[in-house]
Amino acid sequence: MQEDQAWHWRYWEQTDIFRQREPSIDLLQAFVEHWKGVTHYYIESTDENTPVKKTDIPWRLRQMLDILVYEERQQVAAGEAGPCLEYLLQHRILETLCTLGKAEYPPGMRQQVFQFFSKVLAQVQHPLLHYLSVHRPVQKLLRLGGSVPGSLTEKEEVQFTSVLCSKIQQDPELLTYILEGKKIISRKKAPRESTALSKDSACHTDKDHFHSSAPDKGSQLDGEHCGAQALNSHLPAETEGPDSGTGESTLITSLLGLCKSKKSRVALKAQENLLLLVSVASPAAATYLVQSSPCCMAIAEHLCQLYRSLPAFLDPADIAALEGISWRLPSAPSDEASFPGKEALAAFLGWFDYCDHLITEAHAVVADTLAKTVAEKLFVETLQPQLLHVSEQSILTSTALLTAMLRQLRSPVLLQEAVAFLLGPDQQPAALEDNPRTLCSHLIRHCDHLSDEISIATLRLFEELLQKPHEQVIRDLVLCNLDGRLYVARGSPEPESYEDTLDLEEDPYFTDDGFLDCGFSPSAKPRTAPPTSAPGKTAVTEIVNSFLCLVPEEAKTSAFLEETGYDTYVHDAYGLFQECSSRVAPWGWPLGPAPLDLHEPERPFFEGPFLQVLFDRMARILDQPYSLNLQVTSVLSRLALFPHPHIHEYLLDPYINLAPGCRSLFSVLVRVIGDLMQRIQRVPQFPGKLLLVRKQLMGQVPGEQLDHQILLQGVVVLEEFCKELAAIAFVKFPPHGPQLNLSPPPEGQV
Repeated sequence: MQEDQAWHWRYWEQTDIFRQREPSIDLLQAFVEHWKGVTHYYIESTDENTPVKKTDIPWRLRQMLDILVYEERQQVAAGEAGPCLEYLLQHRILETLCTLGKAEYPPGMRQQVFQFFSKVLAQVQHPLLHYLSVHRPVQKLLRLGGSVPGSLTEKEEVQFTSVLCSKIQQDPELLTYILEGKKIISRKKAPRESTALSKDSACHTDKDHFHSSAPDKGSQLDGEHCGAQALNSHLPAETEGPDSGTGESTLITSLLGLCKSKKSRVALKAQENLLLLVSVASPAAATYLVQSSPCCMAIAEHLCQLYRSLPAFLDPADIAALEGISWRLPSAPSDEASFPGKEALAAFLGWFDYCDHLITEAHAVVADTLAKTVAEKLFVETLQPQLLHVSEQSILTSTALLTAMLRQLRSPVLLQEAVAFLLGPDQQPAALEDNPRTLCSHLIRHCDHLSDEISIATLRLFEELLQKPHEQVIRDLVLCNLDGRLYVARGSPEPESYEDTLDLEEDPYFTDDGFLDCGFSPSAKPRTAPPTSAPGKTAVTEIVNSFLCLVPEEAKTSAFLEETGYDTYVHDAYGLFQECSSRVAPWGWPLGPAPLDLHEPERPFFEGPFLQVLFDRMARILDQPYSLNLQVTSVLSRLALFPHPHIHEYLLDPYINLAPGCRSLFSVLVRVIGDLMQRIQRVPQFPGKLLLVRKQLMGQVPGEQLDHQILLQGVVVLEEFCKELAAIAFVKFPPHGPQLNLSPPPEGQV
């Protein structure tokens, strides 16, 4: 054995010499000798436990590869197959190797076969995948790799699929050929053999010429053929398996199997390969991918499988706190607190992010089909039953997970499907008596659920939805009910000045001084803003003062903690408004409200179910938990930021002449203040307790249970919300349209 290995090394040295200096040496003879060395091992060896690395098989396969590459470089006519390559194709060497790899004999042979296939396909420039003698073993090797999850050859398998995807990217027409598997062989055998295999037929001519010039070598070839037959007798019989006409196990399934690998690098490389595959620009290849391959369905099914593997209950706070999950780094950050189901949640969100990225990068045909499949399988079949379930635990977990998915969603195509799932088709203005049994109506009712946790989770869902760049969201939830401005009283012309409509002395909730005596210290008063240039519209100072003066002085505590009124909100409001304005800019919203038809008879106005539930919640701000109040006011603030003139008028203009029976955000706040003024009288030491509660909420003093704590916390939220609305109104100046040319105010100033 040692002498045999020594001969191998001498032959290797000679091979090096002929590769560098003696190109006249017969490459075909050397190639055949190395292949005979591989086959003879199986005929002569009796030790089935010797690892392949301790044999000369890896070395011989490397020599065969070097000869093929060298031969191609020496070819005078580009694109023609040399004698060694023709021998490889004619004698079905790749198919034999595939059989050896399947038998895994000697141990580790499968790894060597994957490596040899990958290197031959990558380094030999001659197009090989069109040959049946290459196509068949490639298909078998794909099935071989995808059939053993977590196998020891995952690294080699993903390298093999990488080469195939790279070849497909260079020639998209290969996609259908590779994916179809055996079906294309049985259906197109005759034309393939007449075209792609034309070079295979040339092997006979070359072989005849080879025999005539070297009869002794011809006898070697015949001997090698007999050796191959003997080799087959030493191996287990090969069955067709999944390849029997179904084509179910293909490059797609192989890649998806590797995507599930526990080895992060293998999984990431497989995901990159699949991304490369779906982004192929050929329309024909993309159409085949969605119509005749399991690609889209398999990707969506894996997403649903990961969803079903999640624990039955997950804390919404834990779900919301798990940020920064991406498909390139699906593991949860180690610095975050651990909780049951954290890894499963990170895996699900990572794969959802990957689906979103696939849809963004894929060909339009693939993107549309994949988005619809994800929507059908995950949203409709999996999530919707849980959102409509009677179990509060099911509702709470599924709502929080849907919110997390919306937060990660970036693809416009998948966003369209998500919006259609949540809101349904474009809505008409809702009537008060309407009670549609749609998912959207159920979710809106969940905002006023008996469970405060479900209400908070659903409000977070709508807040996330409102931040998505999709006009149907704000139109269906709000704008469709504000069209026509039915909330404005008809029958009299719009006032030249909104001051003409003030009748504050008749309002029992204000003093005789009205808004003119707000009790601000000089440092807390808002700076004067430039008046609007549009005649007959409310000056921004009037709107700001209206919200700032709404809360009575005895219910204010921010001044005692050296806070600067609403100034602290202006900077944040400015940034949020600019972001919102840029998001809605393509929608072509009008700059001013639609003119009123003074002769049109008044029709009943209904703010719509979404604003109705928000106003109802706002009216109970003094009786609701602190966390729920924060979420209600957060959603209303998001709505107020939209630069649509009707939204601005209805939510932020205190001086509109409301039609009979209508309410606006300001009128709801006025009624809350009236209720507060009556309750204050029944709470002893109200100012001191209110200040203590604010300090508790700010973490300045230890928390302790107080009488009327929910009421006191509600008052704190109410004061801050009024300041936030004042800041939003200021940055949205003028009120009849978005002001996109404002320069950011200096830090701490307006």
